[in-house]
Amino acid sequence: MAPLMCSLIISTYNWPQALHLCLQSVARQTVLPQEVLLADDGSGEETKALIMRFQEDFPVPLIHVWHPDNGFQRAKILNRAIAQAQHPYVVQIDGDIIVHPKFVQDHLSMATTGRFLAGGRINLSPELSQEVLAKGITHFGFADIAKTSNLFNGLRMGLLRRLLANRYKLTGKNKYYVKGCNMSFWRDDLLRVNGYNENYVGWGPEDSELAARLMNAGIRKMSLKMGGVQYHLHHTYVDTSRKAINEELLRTTIQTNITYCQKGVDQYLQK
Repeated sequence: MAPLMCSLIISTYNWPQALHLCLQSVARQTVLPQEVLLADDGSGEETKALIMRFQEDFPVPLIHVWHPDNGFQRAKILNRAIAQAQHPYVVQIDGDIIVHPKFVQDHLSMATTGRFLAGGRINLSPELSQEVLAKGITHFGFADIAKTSNLFNGLRMGLLRRLLANRYKLTGKNKYYVKGCNMSFWRDDLLRVNGYNENYVGWGPEDSELAARLMNAGIRKMSLKMGGVQYHLHHTYVDTSRKAINEELLRTTIQTNITYCQKGVDQYLQK
């Protein structure tokens, strides 16, 4: 059987120090994606220069997908990246994440027709995050993980991974809960629901709203536990002034069984 071809999308905004470590961790994957697309929500020249340096010897094509800074438009830039992705499977992370060497391998090993994957993350403390950035750390041992509050998210075990895939956080209050920094999808499924809803401007549960439309369309969520390990660098959170508006969009999608957003990825696809 031919290996599954995938595109890795990394969303980023004006934190080149974190992106540097993220890209280093991606470059040392045991199974590399066929391409990496940087969904850049308007970063400045420092981020551009960093990406150009990495492009010189990155092991796979590294594509900078950028639009001007006009506030928090993560949904829009992710759609632009999805439109440019060339491969049938899409793995998605954020630029403030350091991934385990087998992160991509774990996602591809669990890819299943009619499903999308939702994983978790280890949250590094402010103190540990500062140390990681200062020393350029991209490898974490069990002793490091044990210091965090998310130990369960740092363990890898294939048998439990498959056992939990259709059992963990799939119902009740967790039914639509996902972390956009650790998800993967079939690209055709993303196109079927028209990608991210660009009515999301400013911080909000845009990833959960996408997950809800996928589930409304019959594409079931699977949990990626005991695999897909990643480490999240601590940072202050963005403006949440539109949180209530954006959460109402999610409720509407769930309550009215919406499967397709009107302002989505289709506007960037080649006709």
